[in-house]
Amino acid sequence: MTQAPTPTADTVRRLVRSLLGAAAEGDVRPAASGAAPATWWVGTRHVLRLAPDREAALRQRRELRLRELVRAHVPVTVPTSVAHGEWAPGLTYTLDAKVAGGSGEDHDVSALGEADLAALLTGLREVPVRQAETLGVARAAPRPLEALRQSAERAGRHLAEADEFDPARPERLTGAAAAQLGVQPGAAPVLVHHGLTGEHLVVAVDGRVRSVLGWGDAVLGDPAEDIAALALCVGSPAAVRAATLAGYGARPCLRGLWLARCDALVHLADALAGRPSAPEGAPLSALRTRLRRAWEPILLERVTELRGDDPDDGPPPPAP
Repeated sequence: MTQAPTPTADTVRRLVRSLLGAAAEGDVRPAASGAAPATWWVGTRHVLRLAPDREAALRQRRELRLRELVRAHVPVTVPTSVAHGEWAPGLTYTLDAKVAGGSGEDHDVSALGEADLAALLTGLREVPVRQAETLGVARAAPRPLEALRQSAERAGRHLAEADEFDPARPERLTGAAAAQLGVQPGAAPVLVHHGLTGEHLVVAVDGRVRSVLGWGDAVLGDPAEDIAALALCVGSPAAVRAATLAGYGARPCLRGLWLARCDALVHLADALAGRPSAPEGAPLSALRTRLRRAWEPILLERVTELRGDDPDDGPPPPAP
């Protein structure tokens, strides 16, 4: 098997000059540290993403097609590719226009920003499933909440011993609650971004969500996964408010809440123990912040009594 070339600043400069010609401006620099960075800032107006292997190239080709499909359904800006092609045999690139704004890790989302997130979740549900499948977006089965609950309980005990978590909190995911919060039979899958982290949310200084990046891991599946990601990023109350505004009922909102809480416990415990399941590159301070955000109390969990006939996912999506 031929080893993929290592991108360098010279590689990026030559590629950018061939694409932009006289319009090429500014320095090129890696967006993150690493021996072979895949994302590069190009001046102040562009970002270049290089697929490091053939699997990543397949994802990038699918992402470019998916972004065009999603653009018609979501109100926030979806990145636009100024140029795309191959930077090495079989390895793709996309040169995207940079969107103005800061990272969701550094800017708080305002009430209007929560409305932006609600409109995003609404738009994702409206993307035709059949069209997304045609583009190669895979279906993902809902995660079993009971297995995750058991892992989170073990993680919680370890964190309590390390004085990182209070096991006596009143909120507790019981086995009975895990069974109630499961995806109901026959629930239709929706397009799930599957990566609504702070680094993928572009937030303006006024707290509005201007753009959503990182569509390469999108799947067709459980919308609670996106609610969970938002809980870790903007806090549980804001995530549940956005999901409720998007028309989601109590079950998917609470399932997303508990997916976030369980993930936060497991990831921090694994990071402290040096296990590799923690999010790659996330410092302990970020994992502690995500744990705090996920465990923010919300009124919905204290006043909701689920019944077997409760709707699972809000208004049904349009016919595919």
